Order: sequence, then C-alpha cells, then structure tokens
Amino acid sequence: MIARDGLHHLRRPLLTPSLEWGITGNPHPFVAGYVMFPAPSGACRRYDRHRRSAMPEPQPLQHYPLHVVVVCHPEPDSFNLAVAHRYCETVEGYRHRTELRDLYRLGFNPVLSAGELSPGESSSPPADVATELDFIDRADVIVLVYPIWLGAPPAMLKGYIDRVFAASTRYGGFRQREDAPGRERGHLVSFSSSGSAKQWLDEQGAWLSLKNLFDTYLRNALLFKSTEHIHFGSIVEGLRPRFVGEHLVEVEEAARRIASLVHPRGIAEN
Repeated sequence: MIARDGLHHLRRPLLTPSLEWGITGNPHPFVAGYVMFPAPSGACRRYDRHRRSAMPEPQPLQHYPLHVVVVCHPEPDSFNLAVAHRYCETVEGYRHRTELRDLYRLGFNPVLSAGELSPGESSSPPADVATELDFIDRADVIVLVYPIWLGAPPAMLKGYIDRVFAASTRYGGFRQREDAPGRERGHLVSFSSSGSAKQWLDEQGAWLSLKNLFDTYLRNALLFKSTEHIHFGSIVEGLRPRFVGEHLVEVEEAARRIASLVHPRGIAEN
C-alpha cells in the first residue's frame, strides 16, 4: 500500500557533530552523535572560581531520556523510515538518546512460539526478545512507526507486540497489573500512515478499531503514562517532495512536544 517513495535524500545529518555529547549505541549512522543545544537548565553545575559563576556540568549520557523507536516497513527508503529518522534527529537535538529498532532490517521473527505462550516459571525469554525487552524496559518514550495495510498494522509489528510487549504477562496478567503500584511505564507514541485518507478509514471503522487496540488498550494494559497518535493519510507513490517535507515538519513538532514531557533522570527541574 505504501510504495518506494525515493526519500533517501532526506537522510542526512541536520545537527552539529559533538565529541563530548556523542551518542552511542544507535544503529542509524546518520543521526548518531549529533547535538545542537546547550546543557539543560536543570543540569548539575560546577563552580568556576575564576569566573565566579556557576558553569554547567555535563551529565553522563545514561541520565538523559531514552526514546526507543520501533519502525516496521519493508522498504528502507519508505516514508515510514523517513519519519523514524527525522524523529530521532529531532529529539537527539535535545541530547535525548535514541534506539532505532528497524524490524525488517533486524530480521525480527514475529511468530510467537508455544514455549513463549506458556513459559515455565524458571524459563528465560528467547535471546531476540530479551534484547528488545532490555530496550523497552529502559525506555522513557516508546515510538511505533508503521503503515496501515488492509485496516491494520503489519503482521510483523503485531508479532513484536505479542512477543515483546507481553513477554512477561500472559492471559489474565494484564488485569492483575492494574493494581500493581510503581510499574507505570513511559509514554507511548504512534506515527501511522495509509494510502487512503483518514476520513475513509473513519468511514470503514478502521481508525476507531486501531485507536482502541494500539492506543487505549495498550495504555491501560501496560500502564503507559500517556499515548499520542499522529496519522498521515494519502501517502502514495509519487507523493510530491513538498508534501513529504510538510509531513516531516509535523514529525519534528511532535518530537519536540514529546521531548518536553521527559527530563534527565536524577536532575531536579528549576
């Protein structure tokens, strides 16, 4: 439904490289290690006796919020990948950390096995699930980027949710977690796209179903602090670069808004 759109020219470093604040562990080479703003106003400070003023003290990278961006599209130069990269570039401009999980390039297996469905008390999750759980459990923001095919997300993304999001919670476990104190997760954000207009999805009931399953249900079941869903309709082959650019500006605006919701760990706000 969403064809190759020739957006490879959009993947370029937009920010200023910095060695002091280089971001590591991000598999996307075009956005890793770029920052653009001074230290947060609430950062720890050191005293400079020569200038007799408080100077910002750089914080360890692990103190800064982590955004785990899960993108699901088979085409590496698709609109969805451009959205994911632009989101990463924008929040990294605020010294936030990102981890891009490109499911197709990772070769993620979406098939839930019988052993995962009924794990023993002492069993550990498969290695690929354990890797994803490590990112998800440390995330301050989880971002899902995907197309809508036949009124639903791709099967690979649904498999990711089945295997990773629900890895430690089976059957009635979701309801039991509602009473578990202190287990609230971060923020869940979705960027979806479709070849048809959003109005048509509304008329077919697909949009309401998607919101109920991927927004409302996941928020209540997994105890996210908040959810937000940004949708781009009429994303078709041959879309004019001007419209693509306008949509990516929307992504930047959303990323800035989302980045403002989370703050460096252990740093008091002024």
